[in-house]
Amino acid sequence: SKLTNLGNLEMTWRSRVHFHPLLVRILHKSRLRYYGKPEKKVDMPYQAYFEVADGSGMMSMVLWGSLCPEWYKSLKVGTVLLLEEYAIKESYPFKTQPTPGDSQMKRFATIEISLNVRNPPTKISIIPEEMVKPEWGLPEVKYRFITRSELDDLPHNHSCDVIGLVTFVGRAERARKREHGEDFWLYRWAHAIDGTSDQPFILELFATSQPDVFEHIHPMTYLVCTQMRVVRNVTEHASSTIYLTTSNESQIFITGWHKGQPYTKDTKVKNFIQWTKSQSEVNQIKKTVIGGYYPFPRPPDNFLKY
Repeated sequence: SKLTNLGNLEMTWRSRVHFHPLLVRILHKSRLRYYGKPEKKVDMPYQAYFEVADGSGMMSMVLWGSLCPEWYKSLKVGTVLLLEEYAIKESYPFKTQPTPGDSQMKRFATIEISLNVRNPPTKISIIPEEMVKPEWGLPEVKYRFITRSELDDLPHNHSCDVIGLVTFVGRAERARKREHGEDFWLYRWAHAIDGTSDQPFILELFATSQPDVFEHIHPMTYLVCTQMRVVRNVTEHASSTIYLTTSNESQIFITGWHKGQPYTKDTKVKNFIQWTKSQSEVNQIKKTVIGGYYPFPRPPDNFLKY
């Protein structure tokens, strides 16, 4: 069928009502957002953002309403989609922006693709990876993996991906979203090592839309976290308070979930797997810890400083 591309859409969207089908690859996926309010009668108040790309560049795609429970889990990073009967809207200016793995990629930020169950009813088709043709010119998913030895030189809020062997995982804790509100964020702390430093990655993992992974992070699992942000607490002990926290587009994977993920081809991931093969499992298990209260960043040693 006659296809269009994202660059063409940006130039012609105001003058059209119907758009030709699109072939795109998903590069980023946000957590699922629930925007229900007691006073508003919305059947399925769900929304999820994806960043999709073709040979011309990258654009946001928004999944609305009942399409979320139907499609959210099937739409993974790396999935190729054929979209028909979609709408184009001006983009929402305040949404979070993931950092693309390919810094050269053109970003179309003025508009977004809107997928709805009606007006018009969108048709989504997933193209199996073995049927994707090179001549379609779809970009590969690229990552920004760092090692623990590189972390100390990175600036505050830098975006990166990490892989490590979990040595500690804390209990799930809650923090209020707003001071007097009733909504909570759920998070847990984890440590992961990759053999490049004596120090572990300290990870603040907020519950993403992957409860099956979040609840099963255990010591000795291989943990991959994408789109993490560097947090530097500038105090006297700057080096002791550097950690990574999840962003709206973070994805978390543990042993058993890695097969077929695009990051398995990344050089730093392959180097990490080589390192784990040289380690004694028995020795590593002795150093692992699970549960308990983990105060971080740590309070000063004595009350006077406190």
